[in-house]
Amino acid sequence: MNWLVPFILAIISSMLIDNVVLSRFYGICPFLGVSKKVKSALGMGLAVVFVIILATLICYPLYKLLEIAGVTYLDTVAYILVIASLVQLVGLFIKKYSPSLYKSLGIYLPLITTNCAVLGVVQSNTDQGLKFYESLANGIGTSIGFLVIIVVFSAIRVRLETANTPKAFKGLPIALIVAAIMALAFMGLQGLFSGI
Repeated sequence: MNWLVPFILAIISSMLIDNVVLSRFYGICPFLGVSKKVKSALGMGLAVVFVIILATLICYPLYKLLEIAGVTYLDTVAYILVIASLVQLVGLFIKKYSPSLYKSLGIYLPLITTNCAVLGVVQSNTDQGLKFYESLANGIGTSIGFLVIIVVFSAIRVRLETANTPKAFKGLPIALIVAAIMALAFMGLQGLFSGI
């Protein structure tokens, strides 16, 4: 049980304090491209959660095998193959059970394969030499953080469509300003666990 508190703190930390979108700017392409509608953002966020968590679970032992074989320089290639396979599974599932969501995600669904948020998590897990439960906590926290941020951002963007925004700021400019304000707000969470 002594691993449970650090596990939960690691999830919260990677979800809020070290959010991949707002602190490292990973996954900006789907963040800006799919966040015009809440349903699309939720679908993308859930797909990313699924892919990141499964990629974390698969890539950790895969890296250990690459270490045993002495070919750790192939880790990025192996990770991309795992992520691409998982994205294909997610794409087939969404296409079968929610064709409207599949259509609204468009090109952004296959782009999860090259989403640097997904690759960044599994790569940073091995680069930092995290243990399995730490890697899992990082994957869970990062993916849930991505989901929360993209859904909140899309809800704000929906409201901005009807807001009285100056013409020069309509669309993407005001969205980028909102993203910057969100990043500043999340920066305020740094040091949240320093006293624990």
